[in-house]
Amino acid sequence: MRPDAIIKTLEDAGFEARYVGGCVRDTLLDRPIHDWDIASQALPEDVLRLFPHCVPTGIRHGTVTVLLDGVSAEVTTYRLDGAYHDGRHPDGVRFVRSLAEDLARRDFSINAMAMDESGAVTDLFGGREDLSRRVIRCVGDPAERFAEDALRMLRALRFAARLSFRIDGETAAAIHAARTRLRAVAPERLHKELSGILCGRQAAALLEEFSDVLFELIPELAPCQGFRQYNPHHTRDVWTHTLAVVDGVPPEEPLRLAALLHDAGKPATF
Repeated sequence: MRPDAIIKTLEDAGFEARYVGGCVRDTLLDRPIHDWDIASQALPEDVLRLFPHCVPTGIRHGTVTVLLDGVSAEVTTYRLDGAYHDGRHPDGVRFVRSLAEDLARRDFSINAMAMDESGAVTDLFGGREDLSRRVIRCVGDPAERFAEDALRMLRALRFAARLSFRIDGETAAAIHAARTRLRAVAPERLHKELSGILCGRQAAALLEEFSDVLFELIPELAPCQGFRQYNPHHTRDVWTHTLAVVDGVPPEEPLRLAALLHDAGKPATF
């Protein structure tokens, strides 16, 4: 059930409010929605005042989780992000009144759309066209987006694997160029995104196209690429054989990880 009552309460109080991000994307793709995100002109203190049942889950960045009529949603104030000196989180945020400014700070065009209660969509960056073209494309300059938050590179791969989309050429080139930035990201964050990639419908194809990115996460796999097997029963090198095995097992994380790593010791052993 959509938390329309939350949007109505905000707007009745004089604050513009819209569904944003993944719930808009998945609505347009007719996919199940598990999390509702609302962006609004309301400041966190306004949200806390308007709703009796809420949790200040990310108050510093303007986010309050609201529960109303048995449905929850994260309500976040329209904002601009400050500088990203750690390559992962903004140093601070500045609250704004403009939906357009809020959407402009988002990662990919398909996640930078907003929708009101009636279903009318605000799409300033070509997100609907990219959905129809099945493309993952950064909002603005991809190099800047990945310099702000390196984890966005793996998010791009995860969305592509999950949705069976391709990655836009300029965005893909920026991922290859900035891949070493992933070394500074916390391992648990890398693991979450890698799990999503591995369990996607086109995991093997993406891992082949972005093998250099994967090798930043698991450098032990790099020697497998191009390594001849010297075995009449193997017509592929170790890496392409590994990808075929990944493709051949069910999309469950333990199985896909086992497939990915099952021959990692071959080059060293040889």
